Amino acid sequence: MRTLSTERAAAAGPKAAARPGAELDTIIKGDCVAALERLPANSVDLVFADPPYNLQLQNALHRPDQSKVDAVDDEWDQFSDFAAYDAFTRAWLMACRRVLKPDGAIWVIGSYHNIFRLGTILQDLGFWVLNDVVWRKANPMPNFRGRRFANAHETLIWAAPSAKSKRYTFNYDSLKAFNDDLQMRSDWTLPICTGEERLKDGNGRKVHPTQKPESLLYRVLLATTKPGDVVLDPFFGTGTTGAVAKKLGRHFIGVEREQAYIDAAEARIAAAEPADMPALKVIEGKRALPRIPFGSLLEGGVLKAGERLYDPKGRLSALVRADGSLSCESEGKRHEGSIHRVGALVQGQEACNGWVFWHVRTSDGLKPIDHFREEIRSAQAA
Repeated sequence: MRTLSTERAAAAGPKAAARPGAELDTIIKGDCVAALERLPANSVDLVFADPPYNLQLQNALHRPDQSKVDAVDDEWDQFSDFAAYDAFTRAWLMACRRVLKPDGAIWVIGSYHNIFRLGTILQDLGFWVLNDVVWRKANPMPNFRGRRFANAHETLIWAAPSAKSKRYTFNYDSLKAFNDDLQMRSDWTLPICTGEERLKDGNGRKVHPTQKPESLLYRVLLATTKPGDVVLDPFFGTGTTGAVAKKLGRHFIGVEREQAYIDAAEARIAAAEPADMPALKVIEGKRALPRIPFGSLLEGGVLKAGERLYDPKGRLSALVRADGSLSCESEGKRHEGSIHRVGALVQGQEACNGWVFWHVRTSDGLKPIDHFREEIRSAQAA
């Protein structure tokens, strides 16, 4: 029986990156730029930022029955001009960039008031946009003045720290399972935060005017983090990010300057119940598995130079050479190259997955070489 010794397949794991200490699963009170100086560089896996939108509201907004709309008129959303807003945006994005891991990612959310400015500054700072996602609100507020379209969506930008960032987390297979085996699209229809989820004060008023629904953060964290990851929210508000992170087994760091929001967030997160670890396992497709070259089967002693591989029906055979290439004669032609190239040539096809095409003859019959690749992966993970 062919096996692979653990000693030959063992591989050292990557060095652990610096991680925040006392700040994990806590809220830091203060300005986000100054507060982030407490965190080590390259220590955060994901940033979710819901910054002030700079709505520029100048007049009160009323419904047709003349009742006043509880609009965003807080001091934290007011800036003297676009230049001041851009300077603020550049400062907090640079602070987030410092603490973000090279293979981490950032999400920013906004409306038409600010999302284009956020996107421009992200790109100016060297971030690499991976997707923009449209959050289509299932129950948006109507346009009471009747002078514009009803504003029924917000936009999220998902970006990597640079164009060289290739190993950012994207749980493609988990999202596909989540979405009934359909590829997840970049338009998400989700309700706004209402009902029992909306936090109210003792007088029945909203604690925060722009509280995001947990369903939105659930999808963001499910898609782009793994259990145990550290998620930073530099505009923590009433703690939607923290509550969802706790439920999904992720760590959070929040930054917030308003004590009323901090109090509400702490109570909310304390009441959140995390799922058990077995329920948090992320489905990982083959693309997420460590790459195992065909030569590893030779190095590990699973195969030896001079052995032969066979097509699924055992009609064709190819010689395994010491450098991991194959040599095969078919219809009077000699084909040489990798397991994939030779597999394609003997079939007259453009491409071939050599791992499933080529087989080894064993006492139990023909087995695909992919079976032995999995032995190597299992041994490395042990």
